[in-house]
Amino acid sequence: MVDLRSVLCFGLSSLLCLVLLECGAVGQTQAELLSKFSERVALLSLRSSLGLKSKDWPIKGDPCTVWRGIKCDNGSVVGIDISGFKRTRIGKQYPQFAVDPLVNLTRLVYFNASRLSLPGTIPEWFGLRLLSLQVLDLSSCSVKGVIPVTLGNLTGLRTLNLSDNRLTGAVPSSLGQLSNLSELDLSGNSLTGPLPLLFGSLQNLLHLDVSSNYFTGPIPPEVGMLSRLGYLNISNNSFSNSIPPQLGNLSNLVELDLSFNALSGPVPEDLRRMRNLQKMVISDNLLSGSLPANLFDAGSRLQALVLRINAFTGSLPDNYWSLPELRVLDISRNNFTGLLPNSSPGPNLPDAKLDISQNTFYGGLTPILRRFRTMDLSGNYFEGRVPDYVFDTNASLIGNCLQNEKAQKASEECASFYRAKGLAFDDFGRPNSTVFPGKQSSSGLSHRTKVILAAVAGGVGLILIFLVLLILVAICIRKRGGPAQRGNGVRPSPAAEEAPQPHGGGGAGAGGATARALDLSHLGNAFTYEQLLQITEQFKEANLIKHGHSGDLFHGFLENGIPVVIKRIDVSENKNEGYVSELEFFGKVGHHRLVPLLGHCLENESQKFLVYKYMRNGDLASSLYRKPDNDDDGLQSLDWITRLKIALGAAEGLSYLHHECSPPLVHRDVQASSILLDDKFEVRLGSLSEVCPQGDSQQQQSRISRFLRLPQSSDPSSSSAATGTCPHDVYCFGKVLLELVTGKLGISSGENAETKEYLEETLRNISTNEKEGMSKILDPSLMVDEDLLEEVWAMAIIAKSCLNPKPSRRPLMRHILNALENPLKVVREENSDSSSRLRANSSRGSWNAAIFGSWRQSSSDVMAAGGKGEGGGTASGRGLKKSSGSEEGSGQNETTTSSSRRRNSNEIVPEPSPYIE
Repeated sequence: MVDLRSVLCFGLSSLLCLVLLECGAVGQTQAELLSKFSERVALLSLRSSLGLKSKDWPIKGDPCTVWRGIKCDNGSVVGIDISGFKRTRIGKQYPQFAVDPLVNLTRLVYFNASRLSLPGTIPEWFGLRLLSLQVLDLSSCSVKGVIPVTLGNLTGLRTLNLSDNRLTGAVPSSLGQLSNLSELDLSGNSLTGPLPLLFGSLQNLLHLDVSSNYFTGPIPPEVGMLSRLGYLNISNNSFSNSIPPQLGNLSNLVELDLSFNALSGPVPEDLRRMRNLQKMVISDNLLSGSLPANLFDAGSRLQALVLRINAFTGSLPDNYWSLPELRVLDISRNNFTGLLPNSSPGPNLPDAKLDISQNTFYGGLTPILRRFRTMDLSGNYFEGRVPDYVFDTNASLIGNCLQNEKAQKASEECASFYRAKGLAFDDFGRPNSTVFPGKQSSSGLSHRTKVILAAVAGGVGLILIFLVLLILVAICIRKRGGPAQRGNGVRPSPAAEEAPQPHGGGGAGAGGATARALDLSHLGNAFTYEQLLQITEQFKEANLIKHGHSGDLFHGFLENGIPVVIKRIDVSENKNEGYVSELEFFGKVGHHRLVPLLGHCLENESQKFLVYKYMRNGDLASSLYRKPDNDDDGLQSLDWITRLKIALGAAEGLSYLHHECSPPLVHRDVQASSILLDDKFEVRLGSLSEVCPQGDSQQQQSRISRFLRLPQSSDPSSSSAATGTCPHDVYCFGKVLLELVTGKLGISSGENAETKEYLEETLRNISTNEKEGMSKILDPSLMVDEDLLEEVWAMAIIAKSCLNPKPSRRPLMRHILNALENPLKVVREENSDSSSRLRANSSRGSWNAAIFGSWRQSSSDVMAAGGKGEGGGTASGRGLKKSSGSEEGSGQNETTTSSSRRRNSNEIVPEPSPYIE
C-alpha cells in the first residue's frame, strides 16, 4: 500500500515547485517587458532626433513587427537598417549626427545608415557602448572629422564601411585590433598619412578599399600578410616607391587596383603567385622597365589588365595576348615596342577590348587581333594593308603608317623610324618608279579648264585685294581715334590707382611683343618647364582637371606640398595668346575675389603656362550637388546660406570689375564653372582670359558696320559685341542666380533651345507680388523656412531683373550686390505700401530704385526723356546725373524716382521676349 504521507509530501513539493517556477517566469517576463519598453523609448527618441517619417516607423506599431528596417531577436532589437530613408520636412532642414538613443540598445548587432545625411562627427562612445556591433555602415552620410580611436574596441566588428564621407586625419592604428574584420572600406574621404602597419594583423580581411584619399608613403609590405584578401583597392592616392613583392602572397586576390598613385620601378615577378587574379589595374603611375614574361601562365583567370600611362618598355610578352579569359587589355601611352605576335588568336570573346595606342609597335597587323571586337591601335608605326577582319570591328587606326587609311603619319617620319631599326618601309604601298606628274597634268589640261582656273584665280585675287583695303581702312580709322581711344586697348587698373603706361598695345595681336614688354616681376614666381613637369607628374592624364576653352587645367603640388592648378596654353596650334591679356590683367588689377595667380612659365615657344592657387571645392558647377549612388531624391546639396554666400561673393567680384576699374572691365565668361570655391566656399572668379575693357568691341563693330553699310541691331545682346558689355555679364550672372535657386545645372554654361524654353517657363513663375510660384521652381533639395524662403524669392526676383531681354533695363552690378546683401528688402519693401518704400534720393535707396524703379518706366518715357533707347547711348534724362562705368552706353540711370502707382509684375520686370540673349 502506498504511504499516504509520502504521496501528500510529494504533491506539496510539486505544487511548491510549480509556484516557484511561475514566480520566476513572472519575474523574467517583467524584466523582458522593462527591457522592451526601454528599447521602444530609445527607438522613438531615435525616430525623433533623425526626423524619420511615421510611415516607416509608426508610433503605434510594434517596432519588431511593423517598423521598416528593424530586426529583433527574442524581443530585443539587434539590427537597424535606415539606409536611404526619407526624412520629414523638419528633419531635412536640420540633419545631424543625432543617434545618442543607440546607447540603450545594448544588444545591437548591426547599424546601417548609409545614404542618410548625418553631418557631424562619429561619437567616441560608439566604441565604448556598442560592444555587440558586428556591422557599422555609415557610407555616404556626410560624416566629417576624424575616425575615433575607440572603434578599435569593437573586436566583434566584421564590416566597417565609412566610404564617401568627409573624414580627415590619419587612420588610427587601433583599427588593427579588429581581428574579426572581413570588410574595411574607407574610400572617398580626405584621409592622410601612411597606412598603419597594424593592418597586417587583420587576418580575416576579405575586402580592403582605401581608394580616393590622400594617403602617402609606400604601400606597407604587411598588406601581403592578409592571406584571405580577395579585393584590394588603394587607387587614387599618393602612394610612392615600388610595388612591394610581398603582395604576391595574396594568392586569393581576385581584384587588384593600384592606379593613380606615384608608384615607380618595375612590376615584381612575385605577383605571378596571384593565381586567382581576375583584374589587375596599375595604370597612371610611374612604373617602368619591361614586364615579366612569366607573370601570367596559360591557366590564368585574368580578365582585365590595365597598364596605361606608365613608362613600360620592351615588348609585350606573347602569352599576354592569348590569355584564355582576357576581355580587356589596355597598355596605352607607354613605351612598348615590337611586332605583334603571329600566333593563334585564342578564344574569340564578343566584348573583348584592346588599347595599345600611343606606343611604338610596328610591322603588319596579324591575326592575333581577331579576338578583340574593339581596338585602338592609333599612334604607333604599323604598316601594310589593313586586314578585312579589322574592318568588322570598332577600330581606331589613325597615326600609323598603314596603306589606304586616313590621318596617318607623314611618309618621312615612317621612313625614318623604320630606317633607324634597319628595316625597309613600304612607303604606303606606292610604286618605286619616278613620275613627273606636273608636266603630264599640265599638258593634259583643256582650254576650257584653263579658262575656269583663270577665272577662279582672278576672283580670289579680287577678294584678297578687297580684304587688304578693308584692313588698311580699319587701321586708318584706328589711328584717327586719338590717344584717348587707343588707351582703351590697354588693360585698365583700379580707379583708385594711377593707371600704368601702356606697353605697346595690349591686344592679343601683339602677343610676343607684349609678353616681352610685360613686367613679370609682380606676377608671382617664374617657374621653369622642368619644375612644372615635376609638379604635374609629366602632365599625366590623371592630373588633368578639364579641357578649358583657353587651355588645359592640371592639378599638382609644389615642393612644399601646396596644391596648385596649372593652365597649359598651346600657342602653336590654337594661336591662343590670351595669356598675354591675362598677365596684363593680373599686373594691373587685384582683388580678393579673383583667383590668385601664383606664377607663370613662358620659356617654351609652343606652350605657355600660368599657375594658380588650387580651389579645394572646385567650381560651382561641380559643388552645387554631391550626387548619390542611386537616383532617388536624396541629393546632398549646398544649403541656402552657402548659396547666398556664393552669390554675394560672385557679385562682389563682378562689381569690382564693372565699377572700381577704369575703364570698366567685362568678364565675358560668367557661368557656374568660372565661379571657383575655396575650402570655405569663398568665391574666387576664374576664367579671366576673356576679360576686356567695355566698349572696345562695340566701337570696332560699329565702325565695321558703318564701313560695310551693315544694319546694326538695336539690342546689343543680339550680336557678338554683346559679350564685351557689362549688361552681358549681368545677364549671365542672372542665369547663375537661377541655378542657385532652382538647382538646375547647366543654365549658365550655354544657351540652346532647351535652355531658352526652360528660362521662359521659369521666369513666368517669378512674381514680385506673390511667392506662390516659387514652389514650382525651387530646388527640391533646398530646406528653407519661411524667412529663408523670402530670401530665395528675393534672389529669384533679382535673377529675373538680370535676365531682362533689353540690356538697358538690367540693373547695375553694384545695385545687385546691395540687393543680395539685403535680400528681404527686395520683397518686403516692394510689397509694402508706397509710403514705406525707399525713395530714389534716400542715401541707401538707390539700389532698390535700380532693381525696381527703372523698369517702371515705359520705353516711351525713356525716349521722351532724351535717351537713345535700347541701343545704348546716353542715360535717360530727368535732370539726373549719368552714372559712370558700366552705365555708360547702356541707357541706365544711377538713380531714378520710383513710381508711386503700383503696377503688375510684367510692368515692374517685363517678361522676356521669345528671344532671350
